[in-house]
Amino acid sequence: MLMNSCDPSCRCHQVAYCWGMPKSALTHLIKLSAGSESVDTLAEWQASSAAKGADGLPRHVTRMWPKREAEIIDGGSIYWVIKGLIQCRQRVLRLDEVTGSDGIRRCAIVLDPDLIRVNPAPRRPFQGWRYLAPADAPPDMTQTRQNEDTLPPELAGALADIGVL
Repeated sequence: MLMNSCDPSCRCHQVAYCWGMPKSALTHLIKLSAGSESVDTLAEWQASSAAKGADGLPRHVTRMWPKREAEIIDGGSIYWVIKGLIQCRQRVLRLDEVTGSDGIRRCAIVLDPDLIRVNPAPRRPFQGWRYLAPADAPPDMTQTRQNEDTLPPELAGALADIGVL
């Protein structure tokens, strides 16, 4: 499900202050959405039973367990890179341990089903997931921008590169 913006209780872009210096109260994750052509195709995949756990919530299973778990589940999101642009985010609800058919333990990042579009920001390819500081996270897209026709990813990327988006 696509959302306009986070609710007022969301702390995704807040920064706490400690001794006069900004200190992140939370952190986010960033991940490439391999195989997704758009935010809509990511939403379609997550709506499929293959992407859901027993509780019906979408999840992303990864080999590595984030060491900063408390900072992530305290209001953090996973930002999805699609076609070279950060295009949306989802709140991280919790991290579950799962064991694969090969007997290896993995981390299931359990996600809120709502995808929140963000202002597109270019991002080079990388492997796995990375931490993303709140100050480096692109802001949520305004309702006005969401009502506009979406640009082709190549054009949106070029415009983001020169600072227009």
